[in-house]
Amino acid sequence: MSVKIVSLVSVGAHPTSGRARRAEQDARAVELGLQLVGDNLQVLHAGKAEEPALRAYLGMGLARLHVLEQPAGSDALPALAEYLRDAAAQIVLAGTQAETGEGSGMLPFLLGEQLGWPVVVGLAAVESIDGGVAHVLQALPRGQRRRLKVRLPMLATVDNAAPTPRQSAYGPAQRGELQAHEVDIFDDPLLAESALQPAKPRPKRLKVIKAKSGADRMKAATAKASGGTGQVLKGVSAREGAQAVMKLLIEEGVIR
Repeated sequence: MSVKIVSLVSVGAHPTSGRARRAEQDARAVELGLQLVGDNLQVLHAGKAEEPALRAYLGMGLARLHVLEQPAGSDALPALAEYLRDAAAQIVLAGTQAETGEGSGMLPFLLGEQLGWPVVVGLAAVESIDGGVAHVLQALPRGQRRRLKVRLPMLATVDNAAPTPRQSAYGPAQRGELQAHEVDIFDDPLLAESALQPAKPRPKRLKVIKAKSGADRMKAATAKASGGTGQVLKGVSAREGAQAVMKLLIEEGVIR
């Protein structure tokens, strides 16, 4: 496949110990790139070249990993956009979101906006590339898949639907080269002013089933959701609408 593919990688963190490692979804982006173009895959990281965790990507069989050298707290977006524009990349693969830092998942979309490229979310596979058009398979909720035709160049994010990354071997990880590139440094004022904290999953309301027999419980579990005490407000003033919302929040225990 004669197409230039670049995989973006970041430094991940183990979910239990917090130890630096290769990011799981970024490793899937590298695996997908290796399956498509093999040794012609280019892997790119914006950060510090001396980061030991980056060698885990080299251990996947890469001879070289390109690093846009910049200190922690810098804005990676301008450097990545300039490099990819000059590199004439046709497909850029990335994880859905980083495991460290902001972890907002906004970088691929901001990068696509800067480059003027389409962004495909939840890429599972690239089936073929013909005439500057990629035929890709997109992962949807509940195991569903959707085929898309996307004109190149494009940027795609992969998640757990992409191929499982191969193990990282110690020998190739040590022999591989971390090639640093000097780039212009841009501060990230939003990150500097923000306080980072671990993300927590939103609580889900449990459905309370009040039934005595097994048949009643099965009926309640399979029944369609019916309307409750909600109401539709039309033609009311902003004050009346706000009062209705506040009343509902108090009744549901969101506000005490």
